[in-house]
Amino acid sequence: MLGVFYLCYTFATYMNLFIKKYSPLLVFLAAMLWATDAPFRVYLTKDLSSNFIVLVEHFINLIFVLPLLFVSRESIKKLTLKDWIPVLIIGVGGSALASIAFTQAFHYVNPSVAILLQKLQPVIAILLAGTILKEKMPKRFWAWAFIALLGAYVISFPSLIPRLYDGEVFNPNTIGVLYALLAALLWGASTVFGKYVLNTVTFEAMTALRFSVAFVFLLGLNFSTGELSEIGLLSTTDILYLIIIGIVSGAMSLLLYYRGLQYTKASIATLAELGFVFASLLINTLFLGTNLALMQMAGIVLLLMAVLSLVRVNREE
Repeated sequence: MLGVFYLCYTFATYMNLFIKKYSPLLVFLAAMLWATDAPFRVYLTKDLSSNFIVLVEHFINLIFVLPLLFVSRESIKKLTLKDWIPVLIIGVGGSALASIAFTQAFHYVNPSVAILLQKLQPVIAILLAGTILKEKMPKRFWAWAFIALLGAYVISFPSLIPRLYDGEVFNPNTIGVLYALLAALLWGASTVFGKYVLNTVTFEAMTALRFSVAFVFLLGLNFSTGELSEIGLLSTTDILYLIIIGIVSGAMSLLLYYRGLQYTKASIATLAELGFVFASLLINTLFLGTNLALMQMAGIVLLLMAVLSLVRVNREE
């Protein structure tokens, strides 16, 4: 019995050291999991509103993280009023409104414009990290940040020009652009404020608080818009897909994300989140049958090289 305990303790110790050393890779992996919901989300949006889909996702997330609220109660008690403001921004802004705003952007502009504007998210997060968290990064960080952004751009647009979908017009409608920029701002701010709150609470508490705050807000939003009635439209397939999204790209990914963010500078974490772009390409190639362009392969190499180098920068800093 003592031997088993010693082995478990040793394994946990080495795992913790590994996580501290390679924490940006956990953020990168979490971001990859965010991209897995795309095929399921496309199916769900055919019959359900964006508000209702996001609400049900957060309900499923809340079921899984409720025990964490109880376990983390002592950690949550440490939060001051000043700390609760970032928690509200993360829950209401980053977890609820950002998803809705990004979905709404597609009603006004083509996907190329919306996706292109999301490339501003790391820039926004880096600026906020410098302003709010007072992060000062070495010169080599800026070089790898540029390479990471370049790699993500080339993966998204291998022709180097935002490619339009068939039959669509490149129409940078002001309302659509503002929706996309709002999503980028809220997601970027969530990374920075998440890092700020993790100075006080555990990663389990942060995950539970994010989903709890977002669910309460979304419940009120759906009630006011009358979209709660869509619960009668849910099919068995809808419920299955929502559970998959809620577990994989929701609770599981956020626990990994905040675990990695604990030991990762916000400026580096926001670039590691470009794992979303990498995973989206893999999903399109494996499940949607799209061909992988030579330029996209080059973009993958640039992105992975930059992220691995940023792991070293984060460890040294």
